[in-house]
Amino acid sequence: MADIRERDRLSMEKERKWKQDMQTKGANKDKKKRPEGIVIQEIDSDITSAAFIQRIADAEGKFLYARMNEIQQLNNLSSRGYGNNVFDLLCLAFDYGNTYGQTRVGTGSVSERVCLRFNYNVSTTIRKGQQFFRNVLTDGPLSRINMCTIPEREIGSEMPIYGTYGEDFAEELKPYIEHLNASRGLVECEEANQLAKVLMQENAEFARLSQSRVYENFSFRANVIAFLKAMVLYVANGEVWDETMEDFIRWSLQYDLWCKMHFFGEAIEEQEYTGLKSNNRGPQNLLDLLPEIFTREEAGMLRQRQGIRTGNVSIMLSNWKKRGYIEIYGEEMPPKEIHHQRYIKSESYLKGHPQKDWSVGQLVR
Repeated sequence: MADIRERDRLSMEKERKWKQDMQTKGANKDKKKRPEGIVIQEIDSDITSAAFIQRIADAEGKFLYARMNEIQQLNNLSSRGYGNNVFDLLCLAFDYGNTYGQTRVGTGSVSERVCLRFNYNVSTTIRKGQQFFRNVLTDGPLSRINMCTIPEREIGSEMPIYGTYGEDFAEELKPYIEHLNASRGLVECEEANQLAKVLMQENAEFARLSQSRVYENFSFRANVIAFLKAMVLYVANGEVWDETMEDFIRWSLQYDLWCKMHFFGEAIEEQEYTGLKSNNRGPQNLLDLLPEIFTREEAGMLRQRQGIRTGNVSIMLSNWKKRGYIEIYGEEMPPKEIHHQRYIKSESYLKGHPQKDWSVGQLVR
């Protein structure tokens, strides 16, 4: 943000001088129009609706940015920035090609319709975050936010230090910032496109094996977030793809999904399906929890223990068989004895199926 803040400082000085000039002139004197080229990207959360929209219009397609140390500061944007619903604003900030603004009849009022380009970082405690989003768990804002957390440390251990960057770091970062500033027009990256498709398939496979509808719903926009990160890294690296980018993006996507499932998954399932018994370990691969040879009845009982209420065991087993995860073991049972039907995990599944570790410690490492 250093270069953006320096440009903001110059623009704010230009705007300040214009305001002073406006105040010193009488009502009958000619007053200068608002100067062009005032681009102020970093904003405070305590901003009026008119100022927020004016900043977006002035930004010439660039993004506005706000950093908030407490999640309650988002409410300032809701009361001053977009009606009374901050969650609508958060959704619009993520959605491509949105429209946002206000129309006023006064000659001095701000009347603009713009595309909302707004980035933000918000810090909070887990409990406050859960309370803030408790009434919109299934409405969309959560899936549009990239989440991460700080792992709990041992009591009495050395206090970690975050966010300290010196001049050496700034110098190392400089060429990447220059690449981002120099980028123009449409940028395409075939490696990022292919990675997004692979991640989409991996997410779909885990959704089938975990039978978690909540995970599947979260995974759609998490994949979009991962793709956008890949494109930022690609452009920052001078439009040169590096294999380490794929490693980071895959880790980042799994980390994002872990946080969402760990902190909000159970509450969403309880809201969607009243009385559902759930665990706080996140989605699990049901096939891994079953023995190598298992019966239809065992699979059904496992679903009940895991509190899965969507779909049924027939659909699940049919899907697994179609995907080549399992095969019928022994004779195929008639409909009256179908609950005794036995299945075996396929050789291909046992050999190469990737396992996910949903512990935050593993993700952080």
